[in-house]
Amino acid sequence: MQNSEQIAQYKKMTETPVSKLITSLAVPTIISMLVTSIYNMADTYFVGTIGTSASGATGIVFGLMAILQAFGFMFGHGAGTNIAAQLGRKNVRAAREYASTSFWSSILAGFVIMGIGIAFMDPLMRLMGSTDTILPYARIYAYCILIAGPAMTSSCVMNNILRYEGKAFFAMIGLTAGGLLNIFGDFLLVRVFNLGIFGAGLSTTISQYISMGILLLPYLQGKTQSGFRLQDFTRSKEVFQHIIANGFPSLTRQGLNSISTMVLNSTAAIYGDPAVAAISIVTRVINFLFCIAIGIGQGFQPVSAFNFGAGIYSRVRKGFFFALKTGTIIMAVLSVLCYFNSVAVVQFFRNDAEVIVIGEAALRWQCISLLLMPVTMYGNMLFQSIGYSKAATFLASLRSGLILIPCVVLLNLIFGLKGLETAQAVSEILSALITAPFLVHFFAVLPEDQKGQ
Repeated sequence: MQNSEQIAQYKKMTETPVSKLITSLAVPTIISMLVTSIYNMADTYFVGTIGTSASGATGIVFGLMAILQAFGFMFGHGAGTNIAAQLGRKNVRAAREYASTSFWSSILAGFVIMGIGIAFMDPLMRLMGSTDTILPYARIYAYCILIAGPAMTSSCVMNNILRYEGKAFFAMIGLTAGGLLNIFGDFLLVRVFNLGIFGAGLSTTISQYISMGILLLPYLQGKTQSGFRLQDFTRSKEVFQHIIANGFPSLTRQGLNSISTMVLNSTAAIYGDPAVAAISIVTRVINFLFCIAIGIGQGFQPVSAFNFGAGIYSRVRKGFFFALKTGTIIMAVLSVLCYFNSVAVVQFFRNDAEVIVIGEAALRWQCISLLLMPVTMYGNMLFQSIGYSKAATFLASLRSGLILIPCVVLLNLIFGLKGLETAQAVSEILSALITAPFLVHFFAVLPEDQKGQ
């Protein structure tokens, strides 16, 4: 990328009105996330036509995907926040080192997880909450996901770096293409060729590697300031420390998501396969609804990181409150729509009376708490983007496990299945209440813009 383009990019990130800039960065991210979530739900839908146990298997393996994403997002966010800050300081060389180091490290992590997962497949599936009837399906689906591991982890890195560079459009193309291909592959391999859950898993594997290739193109074509040349890979202890420190909140969040999924599935398994399937369906639906809010937050993150690095703190403040207001309004509308259509939503994925009864209750409780999700999520995103890793890690831990896991265990012990149905909603509310004081204090002490800005 030429120097004139670097200057233009700097002006765009520091001078464009924050509402317009965040929106322009958020829209491609929202589209790519919606498509990604749709193809995850497509797996749930097509696998649900096989049977309740097969449907439960997608929920079991969701915890395994969370482990892969945990390392992918750690390297991706760890690189992205540092890259945006370095570009804000006009240090392109350092940005390239962070990008290359994170990319190759993520591929290595994907291969390591793949090897360990395949070697310990059955105990891993049981650890994640698989019952005897779900295990045969979970084993097949997990194998395909593990083979796709290196593509998943590296795609997380490329996607996040593109966003932090303000190139969210390219990220959208890669993720959207992979998502659409997976949906088509599910239909073809599950419905047409009758390959069952193996067809759904194979479709995911193929689409992940194609998506990885598409995401790689902008870097190879020189459309980004960073790249993945091996000579830019550094063994610098300082670079690794910065990547891990800024990416650790993502590792914590996704890692605890995996543990929470295990706890949810293991607890649901007490009530049989229908409960496991219902919780799996509700989790996918809520993730889909929250995609728009997450996309807005991810549109805010590069703006926050870049301007914090440039010392233009007023834009960090404006950006956060624009994102919070917009995300909250959207979540309010979606939660109302989903609440009053909860039966139809669950039934769409699995027309089983027991699954519908459990899923309806859990989904309605989740819809009530959906309004507060942006507070917790954007608070975490804010602190992570500006390098406040300790606060970001703590806040990331709340809704992912630190609050959720005790809620699942205690409410199930006290209220049984009803407690399990409400646990995720109670966790969301408590997490938001804990996050709010952190935000109030941060904006109370945020300094004025540096001179010359």
